[in-house]
Amino acid sequence: METARIGIGGMTCGGCVASVTRVLQALPGVHDVSVTLDPGHAVVGYDPARVGVAAMKKAVEDAGYDVAA
Repeated sequence: METARIGIGGMTCGGCVASVTRVLQALPGVHDVSVTLDPGHAVVGYDPARVGVAAMKKAVEDAGYDVAA
């Protein structure tokens, strides 16, 4: 298992945190997700054989949030 830290912009409340958590947890191969509103980021434990960081970033963007470069 590996860990990725993804910067996330556009979250303004606990509902946003819950939404980002849900979309990341729905990805196959994601084991642990911790999303923090301030500063906006997610720490994700995942199986790199099943999912990559690019897929996680795309899921966050598809949910309507910004991903920091």
